[in-house]
Amino acid sequence: MPAPRTERPVRIGYARTSTARQELASQLEALHRAECRKVFHEQISTRIKVRPELDKALALARQFKEAAPETPVIFTVHELKRLARNAAELMTLSAELQVGGIPLELLTGPLTGTYDPNGKTLEGQVTAAAKGNHGGRPKVIDDDMLTFAVALKDKGVPVPEIAKKLVIKTGKNAGKNPSVASLYRAFAEAENAAADDGLPLRPKPVRIRRPGGPLTPEEIDLRERLQAQPHPNTEIRS
Repeated sequence: MPAPRTERPVRIGYARTSTARQELASQLEALHRAECRKVFHEQISTRIKVRPELDKALALARQFKEAAPETPVIFTVHELKRLARNAAELMTLSAELQVGGIPLELLTGPLTGTYDPNGKTLEGQVTAAAKGNHGGRPKVIDDDMLTFAVALKDKGVPVPEIAKKLVIKTGKNAGKNPSVASLYRAFAEAENAAADDGLPLRPKPVRIRRPGGPLTPEEIDLRERLQAQPHPNTEIRS
């Protein structure tokens, strides 16, 4: 008997950068190497809810699947952060793909692989990744430690001194101080993550208003909302 005919999958690619300074060519090259039939790309932050090129890519993937139900259609991106900021956003998009029977493919990063839209593989791995478990060693410096460390660094405290003030909470090194190298690496990763989404690592300085100076629209709105609240000592009469 002749072997059953198998259709080559149709891949629809999507690439994204947040700023003009970020390099897009490596994403496009990886998507073309993956033999994507069509690649959509845009410069836009993941904070923006509406991403036109992402919507076009998803729409084309659905059109291919509707036109040829027996042909595998795969939605392909370079890595997780090009598609979503966190596990919750990724799961929402995955659910949308699942409705159309379209697998999601990540070419690199901790979640590398193609995920069956009818399975739970993606959900389990995304949940693990959100907790910092990528199948390797646990995070030495968690988010709370990093926030504290950044605050000390902004005050001019030397990195070796900051490391002595931090204590690892979990793993085989629990109770010990992180290494200076680990701390430098955590600072670099935080700066890269902030830059990827166009966000500053440090908080924006607070605007100090001189007495008698004009109020901003936000300050006027806040004042009106505060004035509209009942005084805490006001008696409630029935």
